Amino acid sequence: MVSKDQRRRQLAREKYARQQQRRTVAQRKARRRNAVIAGAVAVALAAGGAVYASTALIGGDDRTSDQAAGSHRPDDPCRTPAKGAPSQRTWKKEPKMSIDTSASYAVKLATTCGTIGLKLDAGKAPHTVNSFAFLAQQGFFDHSRCHRLVDQGIHVLQCGDPTATGSGSPGYTIPDENLKDPRLKGGVYPAGTVAMANSYDGKNPKTRNSGGSQFFLVFQDSKLPANYTPFGTITGGMDVLRKIAAAGATDPDPQTGNTAPHATVAIDRATVTKS
Repeated sequence: MVSKDQRRRQLAREKYARQQQRRTVAQRKARRRNAVIAGAVAVALAAGGAVYASTALIGGDDRTSDQAAGSHRPDDPCRTPAKGAPSQRTWKKEPKMSIDTSASYAVKLATTCGTIGLKLDAGKAPHTVNSFAFLAQQGFFDHSRCHRLVDQGIHVLQCGDPTATGSGSPGYTIPDENLKDPRLKGGVYPAGTVAMANSYDGKNPKTRNSGGSQFFLVFQDSKLPANYTPFGTITGGMDVLRKIAAAGATDPDPQTGNTAPHATVAIDRATVTKS
């Protein structure tokens, strides 16, 4: 039979464990929040090989914190990627303009989590759409992992980097376009927006026009400065994005600042068709 003192000590231990777990969870949330702020809202340093300027704010071993909180990696809602290796090709110059700016272009992203459909605004962002279509035609996006999921503060899935580090690029940059799109009202990129990531630091004009291959899909209205070229809309697969978001993201990588999705999100094949 358990004595009153033993029961009291047991309750005290349980209370302490609960406090420790709440503290650990709060610390993890704070690190995630800091990562969003420190990374110019996470997507800014994606395309040009830059890394977070303040990764020192993101400390700790996330494996230890997971264990301390008694948590575990959520079930992966996606299937195994198709066989194949990510592209290693690069080009010295932006591809020559080959699209019809008066036409509409549709994208099919066949991913491990389901199909995502996009419609590209060739008339509003010709350089961006031309580059995207070129890279898709070259198989640049095929077998690449979507390396960043942000589900706090802003709500985006970032893809288009064959290295899956946030520093990959096609070797060239493209100009910023369509930054005064009326859809970007009140500093908000609405759900369904497709936009280019870049390495603009918010201050130095020399870091403008630094888009490459990395793009992000907005699955919920996200407050962002109008620094990222909106070049299309999501026409199908919002349920896929919500499934990916529901699985959550990792703690920020101390080297790159990436918060990778827990789900295995890979683009098996990207195709662009004129419609």
